[in-house]
Amino acid sequence: MEFKPTKLEGCFVIEPKVFKDERGYFFESYNLNTFNDLNGDQVKFVQDNESYSTKGVLRGLHYQRGKYAQAKLVRVIKGKVLDVAVDVRKGSKTFGEYVAVELSEENKKQLFVPRGFAHGFIVLSETAIFSYKCDNFYNKESEGGIIYNDSQLNIDWKLPENEFIISEKDMVLPKLEHAEL
Repeated sequence: MEFKPTKLEGCFVIEPKVFKDERGYFFESYNLNTFNDLNGDQVKFVQDNESYSTKGVLRGLHYQRGKYAQAKLVRVIKGKVLDVAVDVRKGSKTFGEYVAVELSEENKKQLFVPRGFAHGFIVLSETAIFSYKCDNFYNKESEGGIIYNDSQLNIDWKLPENEFIISEKDMVLPKLEHAEL
């Protein structure tokens, strides 16, 4: 595994070593010791989630607050998404900045999103299966979010907005300046 730092401290793109031959491929998607050695932090994932979505589905931007904050290790099993992490750590020098990474079944990249970040993605392929590990359990009372089209963030989601498919819940999220962090 190769960890590539992003402009946001603690947020990494992870590229696995893929072994290919005439039978197909093999790669190690996660190893606790390797992950913690390369990350420089002790992260223990406790929950795995998976979603299936069609082209244009935009999920996010979501986060958990307080003692239920979550770090996530995300990847695409099938299809292609644009994955976005936004730094919402109060006092961070990159507060309000984001990174966007294309994750796909072809490139097998993963994104590590540390605690204190909002996270979301949009499906760029016809369908996508998205998988993520979380280092803390979900708690409904601690969830928060930021509207996908916040002009302060100015995220380029790579698809025309008229193609977006967004849940009612995500359509009413606040702008970053009004978000409960």
